[in-house]
Amino acid sequence: MSNICELSAVTLRRLIGAGEVSPVELLAACRERIEQANPRLNAFVTFCWDRAEAEARAAEKQVRDGDALGPLHGLPIGIKDTMVSGGVLSTFGSPIYADNIPDADERLVAETRRAGAIVVGKTNAPEFGAGANTTNAVFGPTRNPFDTDRICGGSSGGSAVALSCDMVPLATGSDTGGSLRTPAGYCGCRRPAPQPRPGSDVTARHRLHRDIRTGPDGPRRRRYRTSSFNNRRRRPGRSTGRPC
Repeated sequence: MSNICELSAVTLRRLIGAGEVSPVELLAACRERIEQANPRLNAFVTFCWDRAEAEARAAEKQVRDGDALGPLHGLPIGIKDTMVSGGVLSTFGSPIYADNIPDADERLVAETRRAGAIVVGKTNAPEFGAGANTTNAVFGPTRNPFDTDRICGGSSGGSAVALSCDMVPLATGSDTGGSLRTPAGYCGCRRPAPQPRPGSDVTARHRLHRDIRTGPDGPRRRRYRTSSFNNRRRRPGRSTGRPC
């Protein structure tokens, strides 16, 4: 299947459930896309490919065996580096935690994985998520996908760039004072709507609109189809060019 990375999370989940797309195939396509785009953008800063590939193989087997599948089954996801991920470097963008590898996932990450999502790595964020730009002393800046001389906004800039460039169909973020909304605007989205609870957890890329979406309880409530955000990707003619 061509352009598999451009399909929405909703479409991909339906195709996985129908056995038309393999989680292994999808993860490989995402990895290829990340390896193509990430070196110049720095959206992802840490990876856990071995674990992700093992989980993708297990997810594929569950589909073949007719097992019950979670709402995010087989979907690759990036986790904002302000969120604790068990067994994965979690720095919070700070030199203080530059070598921090927690023993267990925080609740959001655990629930997302329990719903079937496959964590591929951590996305960049400013130190402790404080700031409207995405740069830190550990990993450096994340660059705007339309113009790498410009910033991507923050603090969920790594996730926004990853979604804008089709690196993954899902990524987490957080928003207290614009940390989802600012990078949404900087990375080619517009018309953000208020969310019901600032500090919500989940962002997702939609194929047609490149939405950055949030849901009060995250994907474990099967809220990935609906959202309090309905942003549209900036038309190429109105931007400095196509992203990535």
